[in-house]
Amino acid sequence: MIRVLIRSSSAIARAGLESLVRASPALQVVGDASEDSLDETRPDAIVAEFESRFDEGVSETLDDAASGAAVILLAHGALSEWTDLVRQGARAVLPSHVTQPQLAAAIEAAVAGLVVLHPSEVEGAIPARNASEPADRLAEALTPREIEILRLTAEGLGNKEIAAKLHISEHTVKFHVASVMGKLGASSRTEAVMLGIRRGLVLI
Repeated sequence: MIRVLIRSSSAIARAGLESLVRASPALQVVGDASEDSLDETRPDAIVAEFESRFDEGVSETLDDAASGAAVILLAHGALSEWTDLVRQGARAVLPSHVTQPQLAAAIEAAVAGLVVLHPSEVEGAIPARNASEPADRLAEALTPREIEILRLTAEGLGNKEIAAKLHISEHTVKFHVASVMGKLGASSRTEAVMLGIRRGLVLI
């Protein structure tokens, strides 16, 4: 059972957060940070919601991260104004309208030591790259058909299934698989898939 302390400058927000946390059987609300101290409650996680990142409660909550509790911040406004707080001790930064399953998952991940960000922030942090352009340019690029077969291989399809799906012969599939492995320098289909993922040819 994960012990969760709620913190917010708004009584209504605190009540809402408490309701979301209590809905998960894996989580237990151990107190309200406006009334209970960390020493008394010894929480595993602190879920905090504030109207502004400049609210004095934000810095107090981040200070509490030093106690070992995972801090999950629910942000109002643009998330980009809040995500730098991860460098200051927050384990998760999510929008205030987060759903109950999302909040429960974020708390569990944060307590496990992971950093949790909203997908919109992750996409902004990772530069987009065309999947057909490998990170490390191959000596000989894969053809569109070879990439297609590599991706189907990654889905777990065998040569016979790939042949049926693409309406080509099984012999042709074997030829393409051998060519893919040769170009990627792979000694097995599994290694070819892993190298394809690493080079951005296969999306997961």
